[in-house]
Amino acid sequence: MREMPGQAVPVNGRHVYVEESGQGQDWVVFEAGQGCGRTCWDPVLPPLAGRARLVAYDRAGRVLSGRAPRQLGVDDMAADLVAMTEAVVPGEFVLVAHSMGGLVARLAAERLGSRLRGLLLVDALPETSPVYDTWDQTTKKIDRMMAVVQTLTRFQPLARLFTGNVRRLFSADTYQSMLAEDFTPAGTSQTRKEIQAVAAAVPRFRAQPPRLPKCPTIVLSAARAAKGRERQHAAIREHQRRYAGSLPDGRHEEVDSGHFIQAEQPHLVAERIRELL
Repeated sequence: MREMPGQAVPVNGRHVYVEESGQGQDWVVFEAGQGCGRTCWDPVLPPLAGRARLVAYDRAGRVLSGRAPRQLGVDDMAADLVAMTEAVVPGEFVLVAHSMGGLVARLAAERLGSRLRGLLLVDALPETSPVYDTWDQTTKKIDRMMAVVQTLTRFQPLARLFTGNVRRLFSADTYQSMLAEDFTPAGTSQTRKEIQAVAAAVPRFRAQPPRLPKCPTIVLSAARAAKGRERQHAAIREHQRRYAGSLPDGRHEEVDSGHFIQAEQPHLVAERIRELL
């Protein structure tokens, strides 16, 4: 498996597991998507290693961070992100967030203020998307499915079977770490909690969206949709475009990729980070 030194950083009465790599005077912080940890950013780190200090972490509740004392909401995750950067990052930084991590990053941006040098949202879903119109029902269906997966992931051959799409996207050592940490009963349980946290957060985001980030922001959309979901993905991209257009300094870009843009197009993601730096 991959080997990189890390540390448990105390935040708000709990811990997050943090890995630092790279070198330089600039800093980049990575926020993972739902069900993922720091390892999902592995493909992007080598192209940036000589350009900046890179900070990837696991949210509280994930395996190496340790069990969270209670169910955490998106607000808690944002507070942990802010506290972690205050402990680890000495000054300004670029924040990169994937998927659900975009909700966390946008809330955190309110408190980060001038420390936030730039924001890169990697296929993050705005709360305005019609996908969220029936999210309560969708969450219940997903949770029932994940309850079955949680039991079956006790057996690694079955975990490998369920995660073949991820195995094809990441290197063998990264995938092995994901298999040992994320695709386990404990990892799946935490993913279910994060899904529930998003379901609880979306109505609040719709009623009172976070303040728009004032820093330069790039919104990347995955242009390649799964078969049968073309219309849904077209609607998502349109709302991502609208969100970028609403920002004081925003830009939208469609990328020839599936949802894990950082795995399929790591050099493009790295280049956009360099632009923000």
